[in-house]
Amino acid sequence: MASQEIETLTAALSRLPGLGPRSARRAVLWLIKRRETSLLQLVDALAAVREALVECGICGNIDTTNPCGICADSRRDAASLCVVEEVADLWALDRARLFNGRYHVLGGRLSALDGVRPEDLSIDRLLQRVEAGGVDEVVLAMNATLEGQTTAHYIAERLEGFPVRITQLAHGLPVGGELDYLDEGTLAQAIRARRPVS
Repeated sequence: MASQEIETLTAALSRLPGLGPRSARRAVLWLIKRRETSLLQLVDALAAVREALVECGICGNIDTTNPCGICADSRRDAASLCVVEEVADLWALDRARLFNGRYHVLGGRLSALDGVRPEDLSIDRLLQRVEAGGVDEVVLAMNATLEGQTTAHYIAERLEGFPVRITQLAHGLPVGGELDYLDEGTLAQAIRARRPVS
């Protein structure tokens, strides 16, 4: 039996996505063997991130500066705005380097079963950004799930009164798939084949 501290660390790691109890135990053993290098680096990195993390007041991204690096980058096309459900989706799209505009993170998706209503998401803030002007295209990059498509449809209806082109990712994305788990080739095709919302 390991000590209570090691068990606590194992339990904490096992709650991370993709790590179950067995994988967490292996990770803890690996860290213990390398405690002078890797464990200390991990502890320092976690402490630094914990102190520095902020939510971007413009788009909702998580970064260490406000506004985030994407919103502050003057080389990005401010006329093109990509709407995503979660920060992980933003990071997945931006990692592929296929979209050079700005982003807006909703903070989830509409779901009657989970009790997520429009006022629970940052839809009003999105409408304020569009109403402020300077946005020519809104790309709806929702996940290809029923809730994601419902959210995209709702946002498209709310944007109808604005002079913007509304597009969405091509439906070459697998149904039920989530952006964070897709390869860059699939994301590239979806961005290139985006189409108007009808």
